[in-house]
Amino acid sequence: MERLDKTINSYLDVWLGPRDPRVKGWLLLENYTPTFIFSVLYLLIVWLGPKYMRNKQPFSCRGILVVYNLGLTLLSLYMFYELVTGVWEGGYNFYCQDTHSGGEADMKIIRVLWWYYFSKLIEFMDTFFFILRKNNHQITVLHVYHHATMLNIWWFVMNWVPCGHSYFGATLNSFIHVLMYSYYGLSAVPAMRPYLWWKKYITQGQLIQFVLTIFQTSCGVVWPCAFPQGWLYFQIFYMISLIILFTNFYIQTYNKKASSRRKEYQNGSTATVNGELSFKEARATEMNSQSKLEEEYLVDLRLRIEVSLRACRQGFKGFWISF
Repeated sequence: MERLDKTINSYLDVWLGPRDPRVKGWLLLENYTPTFIFSVLYLLIVWLGPKYMRNKQPFSCRGILVVYNLGLTLLSLYMFYELVTGVWEGGYNFYCQDTHSGGEADMKIIRVLWWYYFSKLIEFMDTFFFILRKNNHQITVLHVYHHATMLNIWWFVMNWVPCGHSYFGATLNSFIHVLMYSYYGLSAVPAMRPYLWWKKYITQGQLIQFVLTIFQTSCGVVWPCAFPQGWLYFQIFYMISLIILFTNFYIQTYNKKASSRRKEYQNGSTATVNGELSFKEARATEMNSQSKLEEEYLVDLRLRIEVSLRACRQGFKGFWISF
């Protein structure tokens, strides 16, 4: 194993140049082999796990899911706060920031980004819980691609560009994960599910995150500094791949459902006239149906917000009853 590690390290050093000495000897960063092995094991479990669970009863995992998601929510909040304050203290340039001009703030950023890298290993548990609960429909190409690649990408980031311009995507992602894991933690409690109407907006937030990251990364290309350009081009490519996959997920999950409901509503409205409406009447009926749908959506949204606020005022009684 030691010989293999030396061979891989020498190849990577020739390919990517010398590593950042500030992370030398840090946990999991010395050699690529552990990260690669974790990723292979993850993919094997994704493949074999559903087969193993096929004839077994799904596990509830309710209690551990609440604790797990709460833990990741707090970790994400910590990382977001530390990254924001570190960037402020280091006077980071939004357009382009190299990896050595931030002073002590650079080390603060590096320490937090190590936790960000390590959190990607912890997040493998997302998939394992899907398998144990037999929610195999949630183990999509997007899900596996995102989880399997992030750990590996951030191993390379931490070894060669562990601060500077690398901070931005991790900061946005940490903020989104505060919202996402809060949602997942609450959704693990059946009594809370009727009040969770905002999952759609988390996906929208993720898409906005990718677009903003592409914009900020592109700034480093247009107005370059000492930050290596190759890493910026790679990040742009990777963000585009995520936008494509997340957009497809959003369309399949939300837009098609909304379109189906709209079509059913409109079909029900025009069925009473046996298809004998004039063009103007049909258009007026369509506009009226659209207006009614919008009104119903606003009323439904208002009711959901009121119910959610009422649940908060009652101190989330249903949360505790579920245990």
